[in-house]
Amino acid sequence: MTSTNAADQTDEAVILCGGLGTRLRDVVGDRPKSLVEVSGRPFLEWLLLRLAKRDGIRHVILATGHLAEMIEHHFGHQPWCGLTLSYSHESKPLGTGGAVRLAATLTQSPNLFVLNGDTYCDYDLGRIVEAHVTNTAAATLWLSRVNDPRRFGSVVIDAQGRILGFHEKSAAKGGQLANAGVYLLRRNVVSTIPSDQVVSLELEVFPALIGKGLYGVEGSGSFVDIGTPESLERASDALDGELDGLNCD
Repeated sequence: MTSTNAADQTDEAVILCGGLGTRLRDVVGDRPKSLVEVSGRPFLEWLLLRLAKRDGIRHVILATGHLAEMIEHHFGHQPWCGLTLSYSHESKPLGTGGAVRLAATLTQSPNLFVLNGDTYCDYDLGRIVEAHVTNTAAATLWLSRVNDPRRFGSVVIDAQGRILGFHEKSAAKGGQLANAGVYLLRRNVVSTIPSDQVVSLELEVFPALIGKGLYGVEGSGSFVDIGTPESLERASDALDGELDGLNCD
C-alpha cells in the first residue's frame, strides 16, 4: 500500500514569489510583494514558518523573479529556521506554470507541494496528501470558501472531490469555493509543462487536467491574500490567531 504520510510524499515545497505586484506598487514599490510586512514579519517568513513548524517540510525552493536579489539577500544561503532554502530565479517572467517547471529542477520529491507567495490559508497538508494518494491524482488543489469570488474565480467539484470546472473571476454569489493557491502536483505533470515558456497553472495546466485526475480538497479555515492595497490592509486582522506559536526558535 502506498503511504499517505505527508513526509513520504513530499518533504519539499515551492513558493511562487516572483510576481510583479503591480497593484501594490504605490504602497510597497521598493520591495517584492512577498516581503511586505504583515503582523510584524515579512509575509514570506510566515509561509516558511508554517512549512517548517507545522508541515514538516525541510527544503523550500523560492521561485523568484521581480526584485529577486532582495529575497535572496534577506534569507541568505544558510539554513533558516531549520529549512534549507534554494532559489529558482526567472530571468524573464514565466507565469506560475513556467516558474514551477523551472523550480522542479531543484527538487527530488515524487510530488511538488506548491504555494503562492502572496496568500495564506489554513490548509491541512495531511488531508491534501491523503486525497492525492487515494485518488491517484495528477494534481490536488486546496479550496477555500470566499465571500467575493469575483477576485479569485470559483471552482466546481463533485461529491468525490473531482474538479469539474473553473469560473474565473465570475460574478457568482458569495460563499463559492476558490482556488487557495496551495497545490500538490505529480512530478510527471510538472514535466509536461514546456520549459522556458510563459505558462499559467490556473489558466492552462489545471483546466487541461479536468477529467484526467484533477481533484480538490475543501477547507474550512481562513484565506488571506495581500494582492491589493485593500486586502493587505486587512491581512493582519484576518490572520489574528492563525499565527500563534509560529516562531523561529
